[in-house]
Amino acid sequence: MPELAIDVIKIFALGAFGFILAFLLTPVLTHFLYKYKLWRKEVRGRAIDGGEVSFFQKFHGKEEIRIPRFGGLLIWVTTLILIFLFWGISKISDVWWLEKLNFLSRSQTWLPLFALVAASLLGLVDDIFQIFGKGKYIGGGLNLKARLFLVFLIGLIGGWWFYSKLGWTTIHVPGVRDFTIGIWYIPFFVLVMMATYSGGVIDGLDGLAGGIFASIFGAYAIIALSRGQIDIAAFCTVILGATLAFLWFNIPPARFYMGETGILGLCAAITVVAFLTDSVLVLPIIGFLLVIESGSVILQLLFKKFRHKKIFLAAPIHHHFEAKNWPHYKVTMRFWVIGIVMAIIGVAIRLLG
Repeated sequence: MPELAIDVIKIFALGAFGFILAFLLTPVLTHFLYKYKLWRKEVRGRAIDGGEVSFFQKFHGKEEIRIPRFGGLLIWVTTLILIFLFWGISKISDVWWLEKLNFLSRSQTWLPLFALVAASLLGLVDDIFQIFGKGKYIGGGLNLKARLFLVFLIGLIGGWWFYSKLGWTTIHVPGVRDFTIGIWYIPFFVLVMMATYSGGVIDGLDGLAGGIFASIFGAYAIIALSRGQIDIAAFCTVILGATLAFLWFNIPPARFYMGETGILGLCAAITVVAFLTDSVLVLPIIGFLLVIESGSVILQLLFKKFRHKKIFLAAPIHHHFEAKNWPHYKVTMRFWVIGIVMAIIGVAIRLLG
């Protein structure tokens, strides 16, 4: 069998394993979450700038205190289990196709796995604080400055590692050429990490974040495969499979929310994957909705501060459409469509060169 066919089978098989394992783990996770009532104990009362959140309370106030957080555990724990399971099997098995399923490699998946787990653990701490009302953030949890500082720190470590340890100093412009930016690679990495995380505000409707991140990781799996980075492609499809299982249980009405342990981990992982595949400049296209979501919040804050009025009925922008009386499922599914189309466009642009 041709090597390419074997690699494609590996990628798709691991994606299927990701879905199946996450699907089987969900009843265990949800039983635990509901048994201990791991959800907010009070409705969020203020926005980031301290203003009212009347539209949010109208559409989501009661739901927020009845649906558990921590859904992101399903995604990164599944990925962690599978990557070490098949690594372990490859060490003890003489069966070639079982050895082939190992996708833990120093050159390709160590960094995105570390980013995924480290950031997810930080997000888990924040979720725990929110559930038990610790911290000064709205409704409990780490305050905004603390969150941004932690994301900045993750980005700084990642940028330093790419520049100092891996020797990366260039940025690829699809269809043009590589541009050398030298030590500016580090602040650029930090900027991308923080910008990607800011798009995490998309986790606001049942199934919305799951569908968007599924299209993003699916797109980067294709890009990695086209570059011969098979283990990165497998890593992305495992996350894709686990995210689809999360989505299965998060289609309205949601069984649980992704929470910071999902959002922070996925944002950190996709940032590292984008750099490792030399495809960071198409990340704003593939992750177009992350850009739009964070941009809507920034614009809202700026207009309220300098013009003393709102540009949107509510922010992030998905709440704006809800405020315009779009059913939440219509907002979600139309955003899914946009996310898939933009992911296709981003992949096509990256494959130019």
